[in-house]
Amino acid sequence: MSQVQHTITHLVVHKLHRTGEGPASAELRDGACRVDDAAVRLVERLCGHYADRSSRGYGRFAEEGEADSPLPRLVREHVVDKSLDFAALSLRMMDALRLCADEEGAEVSGYVVIARILEGANDCLWIAVVGEAVGSAVTGALDIVDCLHLDFAALPAAGRIDLTGWQRGDERYVSFLKGRSDVAPWFKRFLGCGDVVIALKETKKLVQRLSDFAETQRLEAPARDAMLERAHGYLDELGEAGSPLALDEIARKVWPEQPERLDAALASGEAPLAGGFVPDRRAIRPLVRFRAAGEQWKLEFDRASLHSGAVHYDRASDTLVLSGLPEYLKKLLQEE
Repeated sequence: MSQVQHTITHLVVHKLHRTGEGPASAELRDGACRVDDAAVRLVERLCGHYADRSSRGYGRFAEEGEADSPLPRLVREHVVDKSLDFAALSLRMMDALRLCADEEGAEVSGYVVIARILEGANDCLWIAVVGEAVGSAVTGALDIVDCLHLDFAALPAAGRIDLTGWQRGDERYVSFLKGRSDVAPWFKRFLGCGDVVIALKETKKLVQRLSDFAETQRLEAPARDAMLERAHGYLDELGEAGSPLALDEIARKVWPEQPERLDAALASGEAPLAGGFVPDRRAIRPLVRFRAAGEQWKLEFDRASLHSGAVHYDRASDTLVLSGLPEYLKKLLQEE
């Protein structure tokens, strides 16, 4: 996967705090942060952790008049109308964040990183809430002291708006981190995002990624079939129950030996996978079944039949041999 070059054009950090029943409060910075080496490292870590998380949702701004958030309007005023500079945009976004957190009763505290970043040819607006963690440091006198640092490993909320895709009219230009079930409701409301996930299309994409992974791992036939059968069984259960897929779960279910390798494979690629859809049970059949049709024939058989001997493919003559034909078919063939 090629490395994307990130160029920071604007960056600001505010702080949001809400616990218990009280209203959310914020510490606001007056102007943008200086884009120095420390700022670049912060952005690279944020983008890296975001890219490593496979469980993301995708969508677009809700239609005008339907979005329960001022963010779509603020983005238009900043990007198109240019009536709102970046510093003012970030302050208005913090107002919207506080309101959404209060109305949803969310307990959330952390630094709010708002950045406009060029990613190759794409201009993107990032919003992330980053918590703190206590680490250790050694002073000049070699004493050990506690120190606070940003904890990117546990991002409670993060979203990315592809401004270039938005202006181009793409189907999906908003992405956000999701947990095991869904993104925090208050943050999704803040984004003003309506999900755009086509289950059949995303299921086919997932099936192809799983098949490609099995191929790249150079697995022996029994191990490959077992992996794909586990994937089929898990996705079929979700489809039957109407339960949405969480991408951070599938690797542990399908490839428990080394889930991080499958997780990385699912997260890679030009077209990202979108979690949160109910798998289409029709689209998962290729995981365990072959189906083909010619001008004068149709054929369907399970993958396991290739290894049991019921179906044999002869490469030299490019023919399939079927064994164990049912009596009624043999009778029809004999009569013919």
